[in-house]
Amino acid sequence: MSSEGARVWIVPDGFIPERSTGGLESHEAICVLNPSRSDARISLTFYFEDREPVRGEGVVVPAERTRHLRTDRPEEVGGAEVPRGVPYAVRVESDVPVVVQHSRMDTGQEALALMSVLGHPVER
Repeated sequence: MSSEGARVWIVPDGFIPERSTGGLESHEAICVLNPSRSDARISLTFYFEDREPVRGEGVVVPAERTRHLRTDRPEEVGGAEVPRGVPYAVRVESDVPVVVQHSRMDTGQEALALMSVLGHPVER
């Protein structure tokens, strides 16, 4: 892994909460930082316990920018349909080194929770 990212990242714990309360919708986001001077072309593969993987392609993170991709919005994750209430994992692949963080906003009860973790970089 370079000091400023990797081309492949794995996030093994995904779960879009089904329920929301108050004014905030429960959701998850894959946060991608592209410190490169070149645009990053991203593909995503979502894995499930009981079904075939779902793939999303055509996501671009501009050079020296960040992009937050909500997994409950297919238009943000390259067309991939990620169901609510189903555990999943995601593989993020990029043509230039990027940094990936994963966040979950769970508003299923009034005492909402926000979780955020770095993905696991894969060395090639």
